Amino acid sequence: MDPFKAMLLKLSDRLNRDNVLKLIFLCEHKIGKKKCEEVESGIQLFELLIQRTEIGPDSTEYLRKLLNDIGRQDLLKIIDDYEQGSTPDDVPDREELAKINIATDVLAEHLGKKWRQYGRKLDIGDGKLEGIEEKHPRSLEEKVREVIKEWKKLRKEQAKVEELIKALRTCKLNLTADLVVKALQNADTS
Repeated sequence: MDPFKAMLLKLSDRLNRDNVLKLIFLCEHKIGKKKCEEVESGIQLFELLIQRTEIGPDSTEYLRKLLNDIGRQDLLKIIDDYEQGSTPDDVPDREELAKINIATDVLAEHLGKKWRQYGRKLDIGDGKLEGIEEKHPRSLEEKVREVIKEWKKLRKEQAKVEELIKALRTCKLNLTADLVVKALQNADTS
């Protein structure tokens, strides 16, 4: 089974009718009023978004935004799990991935406007950074998450949370680095 479609099915199963109606309302300009009137489930809506290339196996940003906009941040974990489940050889081990996820949450909350400088320290090219800027012009948090996602793709199984902390210190973002370290220590003790 296609992992992307399996993830969409899982999301659709967790959406109630009110959630679907809100999503339809938010997508009307992308899909068209007539098509929206035919949609009865989340999976039908996702199919239309796939046809219009708004979402895809490597393009979940719009889906994230929609779920955020309807107040279903709890479902973002399903997308995270899908994105990290690429191929076993291409991703860090489970324990390292958990650490990276903790670091990502702290970074998304605290990194702020220096996200681009931070991305460069992680060896992400200016072209990619421009693309991230265009995808998320108003959301610093999503820019940071996208930077980490690109870094994980770049580093594959070599991705280590220590690299993220080192890059923060190189950017003189020591407070944020300390917050990441503290969050990791708290996770170890719980």
